[in-house]
Amino acid sequence: MAAQRKRGEATATANREYITRIVDSLRVIVKAMRVSGRDVERKLGISAAQLHILQELRHRPSQSINELAARTYTHQSSVSMVVARLVDNRLATRSASGNDARKLAISLTPAGKAILKKSPSAAQGPIVAALERMPQSDLQELAESLRKLDDLLTRSDAPVA
Repeated sequence: MAAQRKRGEATATANREYITRIVDSLRVIVKAMRVSGRDVERKLGISAAQLHILQELRHRPSQSINELAARTYTHQSSVSMVVARLVDNRLATRSASGNDARKLAISLTPAGKAILKKSPSAAQGPIVAALERMPQSDLQELAESLRKLDDLLTRSDAPVA
């Protein structure tokens, strides 16, 4: 019994250390996203998500919603909503694609280009760049672990603070 209790205590101690490291890492990421988002909104009057799409359009002009979603690692429906706001704010336009009239191409307007000249970098950029440098096995493990965490959070009856 004593040996079993010691193993349980050792596991609990190790788990506390892992959880502390994970929570600390998540805090750093969340803080970076929050600070960057506030900075973008204060300086430019747009969201960090909008800036991320504008920056992608600067690098690859005239993209479809699906292309933007793939290149920004974002769900198509989210990109569609962000693009709608950019179009409403006259920072981007939707027009028929030169290759396929059934397809819409999203492009920067002069106002969108002007806002990029005074823009800070969006926090997503360094995070995505760091993830792209990780080995595939680490990415797979991280993705699966975060999916499990997300499942536990969304299925939990306890409120998430």
